Amino acid sequence: MKAFAIVVAIAVACVTRANGAATEEPRTIRHVPPYGDLNGSNFTYPFPLKTYKFKSQLQEVEMAFMDIAPTCKPNGKVAICLHGKNFCAPTWEATARKLAGEGYRVILPDQVGFCKSSKPESYQYTLQQFSYNTRNLLRELEIENVTVIGHSLGGMTSIRFSLMFPDIVERLVLVNPIGLEDWKALGVPYKSVDNLYIVETSSNYTTIREYEQSTYYVGHWREAYDVWVNMLVNIYKGSEATTFAFNQALVTDMALSAPVVYEFGLLQPRTLLLIGERDTTALGKQWSPPEVQAKLGHYDVLGKQAAAAMPNADLIEFPDLGHAPQIQEPGRFHEALLGWLST
Repeated sequence: MKAFAIVVAIAVACVTRANGAATEEPRTIRHVPPYGDLNGSNFTYPFPLKTYKFKSQLQEVEMAFMDIAPTCKPNGKVAICLHGKNFCAPTWEATARKLAGEGYRVILPDQVGFCKSSKPESYQYTLQQFSYNTRNLLRELEIENVTVIGHSLGGMTSIRFSLMFPDIVERLVLVNPIGLEDWKALGVPYKSVDNLYIVETSSNYTTIREYEQSTYYVGHWREAYDVWVNMLVNIYKGSEATTFAFNQALVTDMALSAPVVYEFGLLQPRTLLLIGERDTTALGKQWSPPEVQAKLGHYDVLGKQAAAAMPNADLIEFPDLGHAPQIQEPGRFHEALLGWLST
């Protein structure tokens, strides 16, 4: 009888494990190759790549991200770097290596609609949704406190993220963020999503390089910048080109319709603005009348105004740099960033 009882117990345990395996929820985070086509991008990423799968707006989507461990004694801190509209997570590679060398764990996500993340055919893009998705990714990774670093549209998103989740943001770093002014209130005419989509579908190497050379690099060009242009061209011409172009039109409409400038005074974290003063970025500037264009995108003024409006902000300006100081002059940029983070 004793032997029979043992056999029964083993059988019950096996059935229980089998049933558990059958009903187990699929893992929301999985490893994927950093090379090859994923959601319309075949750019090779510099670190091991993962995806975070979740439901949003009644559909399954996934965010691609890189999770970089410290390369020295860990300092117990985590930094998350948010990309801009014309960049992807890999553009933060040099910054991630510097931060990891200081003991940070670094998270580099692609937002939904961008790069190696999902390109939904229908999605309500808001800064709040980007922030909510980012917070859920951090929660899935069991990260409770972060230093948030955002560039361009990623800076605008970082501001909204910090307003929504002030309790988890230890520090906020804004690198030439867009949203330092309200373009619509300054006279930028409305452009429909349909018209924005037409503009997006015409994007190619020449149009992207001309724009970035003018605003990102102040008229200068180095061969190394081609990597980032081709990364973007690759998506505009990739396996999900049409959906990507439509997503980008929706994102532009979102940014034009969702100013953050009126809420700077509500920011709680200690904040650093890293501003290339020769940046002239302004959404809608290219289709605005000359008298409106003249009022837009003066980062030599906007940086100072933003720092004055934020309760606990420091400002470091680069008088000779444009919209992407972390790419244009990484040495000076990282010296400034790491110096501030160490204080």
